Amino acid sequence: MGDIRERPEPVTESITITDNRTGESIEIPITDGGVSASEWSKLLPGIWFYDPGFTSTAACESSITYLDGEEGILRYRGYPIEQLAESSTYLEVAYLLLNGELPNAEQLAVWQHDITHHTFIHENVRKRFLEGFHYDAHPMGMLVSATAALSTFYLDAKDIFDPVSRDKQIVRLIAKMPTLAAAAHRFSVGMPFVYPDNSLGFTANFLSMMWKTAEPRFDANPALARALDVLFILHADHEQNCSTTAMRVVGSSHADPYSATAAAAAALYGPRHGGANEAVIRMLGDIGSMDNVEAFVESVKRGDGGRLQGFGHRVYKSYDPRAKIIKRTADEVFEITGKNPLLDVALKLEEVALSDEYFTSRRLYPNVDFYSGLIYQAMGFPLEMFPVLFAIPRTAGWLAHWQEMLEQDSKIARPRQLYIGAEERNYVPIAER
Repeated sequence: MGDIRERPEPVTESITITDNRTGESIEIPITDGGVSASEWSKLLPGIWFYDPGFTSTAACESSITYLDGEEGILRYRGYPIEQLAESSTYLEVAYLLLNGELPNAEQLAVWQHDITHHTFIHENVRKRFLEGFHYDAHPMGMLVSATAALSTFYLDAKDIFDPVSRDKQIVRLIAKMPTLAAAAHRFSVGMPFVYPDNSLGFTANFLSMMWKTAEPRFDANPALARALDVLFILHADHEQNCSTTAMRVVGSSHADPYSATAAAAAALYGPRHGGANEAVIRMLGDIGSMDNVEAFVESVKRGDGGRLQGFGHRVYKSYDPRAKIIKRTADEVFEITGKNPLLDVALKLEEVALSDEYFTSRRLYPNVDFYSGLIYQAMGFPLEMFPVLFAIPRTAGWLAHWQEMLEQDSKIARPRQLYIGAEERNYVPIAER
């Protein structure tokens, strides 16, 4: 696996900077929209760039995902997200992210076969590990822990520079994530484990493992499986977000992919990352009805009504392209499940917010989380499963970045800091303090 294309010629400009202290000038190249910190350090020796949250820092080069937040553009390996969501499948997109090109029919058949036949998890993982959690353990916490534990079952995972071993771990992780996720959910609600069904597709199999013996209409319904497939495509990668950065940071130490993926999933477990769509559902529930929307919006503007969840994005400064696709997908899901009662509240909230200069001037538009939670809830997923549903598809993106980082022979991540503590002082014996 890996990007099989040659890298295009870099787009290079330059800027000339003059040091006012010495009068010395230096020409710094601007390559692909970025400048090298090492070039700046020639002009500013001993000075660190202070950038909390990495808001203006590019920590790596990547050919996986292109994101233009100003124009609302998202592309995987050059392919617009709109085309992939319309015509592709999640497993095809996962192959694209990992290999740099869409598969032909033969490659896709082999890929799907390999994933399908690696969905089973070791009995000891289930009986001695997953079933050893406290009865009310959070499914995401179980998923993080189980993913890390897999590294102890596959000792060849440490051979990260062996292409055969590396590809095997990638297949295992993508294949087993839905099984671990469904097992974690069913354990948390006191239901027995359901084995994968190799006759089903990726998302249909996951739905079957989730709802077997539950309400029959949710058991591998083809339309719901396709809707979930679209959601998985939209969540497969998103450039250098918090969890992907965690994957690269941990991976830069040459940790095995299970440990690095567990670290990425742990980052996603945080409510500021993987819990955003859950926050939207809670907000809509608190609003209660369409009649309360305008009052809620006014309270947000005054600063005494909480935050407008599901609007705005760290990168997108226009309408999140994924949100438009999800909005269409929601209609298809609700035709089967019945309309989520919170949908009317959401539609009214979007209408009011987008007609209000307060929000549009701040470029606060609906993001991917605004409608995804409504779909998941309509399909029967409890709120605590929302970050798990994020982790399943994002595993492909995490692994694509992990693989790319290894191929680039990236340095181990080791940022510097601005020290703001005490100056040197002498130790004082405890009797004298």
